[in-house]
Amino acid sequence: MKKFPNAFVILIAVIIFAWILTYFIPQGSYQRVLEEVTGTTRVLNNSYNQIDSEHLSLLDLILSIPRGIIGRADAIVLILLIGGSFYIIEKTGALNHGLVKLVKTLEGKETLALILVSALFTAGGVTIGMQEEVIAMIPILLLFGKSLGYNTFTVILMSYGSTVIGSSFSPSNPFAVLIAQKEAGLPLLSGSELRLVVLLVAFVVWTLYLVRYANKNRVEKIKMPSANESMTTRSKIILSLLVATFCGVIYGLLYLDWGFNEMSASFFALGIVAGLIGKLGVNGTGENYIEGFKEMMFASILLGLANSISLILREGMIMDTIVYGLFGPLKYLSPSVSAVFMMVSHSFLHFPVPSYSGQAVLTMPILVPLSDLIGLSRQTCVLAYQYGAVMADMIVPTNGALMAVLALCNIPYNKWLKFALKPTLLIMLIGAIALVVSVAIGYQ
Repeated sequence: MKKFPNAFVILIAVIIFAWILTYFIPQGSYQRVLEEVTGTTRVLNNSYNQIDSEHLSLLDLILSIPRGIIGRADAIVLILLIGGSFYIIEKTGALNHGLVKLVKTLEGKETLALILVSALFTAGGVTIGMQEEVIAMIPILLLFGKSLGYNTFTVILMSYGSTVIGSSFSPSNPFAVLIAQKEAGLPLLSGSELRLVVLLVAFVVWTLYLVRYANKNRVEKIKMPSANESMTTRSKIILSLLVATFCGVIYGLLYLDWGFNEMSASFFALGIVAGLIGKLGVNGTGENYIEGFKEMMFASILLGLANSISLILREGMIMDTIVYGLFGPLKYLSPSVSAVFMMVSHSFLHFPVPSYSGQAVLTMPILVPLSDLIGLSRQTCVLAYQYGAVMADMIVPTNGALMAVLALCNIPYNKWLKFALKPTLLIMLIGAIALVVSVAIGYQ
């Protein structure tokens, strides 16, 4: 059997396939209006019309590659700078010292370690919609996991997978639920009680699945490189700065309206200071930063390529047609069935629209009036979007963050899909049950 295509080949193939689709799927568009007060563009409900526009040329296809990468420049810079920062901290020895101490503390308590790490990354998803940030941590997480006897799939589930769970079921993810509630005309953070209950259920089920799989698929523990060294004062200072940076970034995202640029600047400063404290010198710090960039470059490019797909579909004038086709049948279904069907449709739509914040802006203005018409509450409409779109980040190959993580872990996408489909469907079943319950109780 020939080797399965790598992440780069898969994304290029999907970009070409998306371009071909623009010649076969009818072109169409919803009318949009710009709100001067908020500066946001809204889609007008019942405004879809088929149009006859010029098809994208071969040159447009080729240009979509650099344009897609440029469009994700802020996230790419974040990955590069976090990667460089972690590479420097690793070279100072502080990271290994900290991991050795942590592994020793958790010796014989591997299951507890798994639960704690999963809870930590779930919290990251709940609070800041963490995903891209995980990419730069993967090399360290793999080392940590293998030192505890966990295989690569376990490491991905406890880190990236947990962030997806947190992001999907969060009552406060600023890039998902808050944007969707704003587009739906709902008070921000409203309806959090039910979301918190479902989040707790999803986390418990996820953790049980993770622990069961991890314990059934243990690998031989590896010894940390600095297992016989004691933690120095310099290492303690550097690790303290790392924790402080993470806390500062989370605070900035939650309360100071920070974005990727502020996060990038924070980690850039951390890397420089850590290198100087760790006695790498000015040149050594710079050289190690460059080496860190090299390790993250492939993952960064994958993130940009994923953006090229939605760029092709949008400029080929078929994105709105796909939305219209997926959600049009909802008006013929009962509220409970409509809610579940809406969740499933969001999952399929996430293939061509890998940005779930962009998906909220695209779909909510269309779905909210439709939900009002069929007797589905707006909160339930937002729930269906959350559980469908964000959970799809576990499996869609157009998600640059997922493909970057798999590339760093050297796992082919086909193996990941076969492995991750079962837990993803399990968690989405919880989401479907929650939607039916929300309709039954009149969730508002």
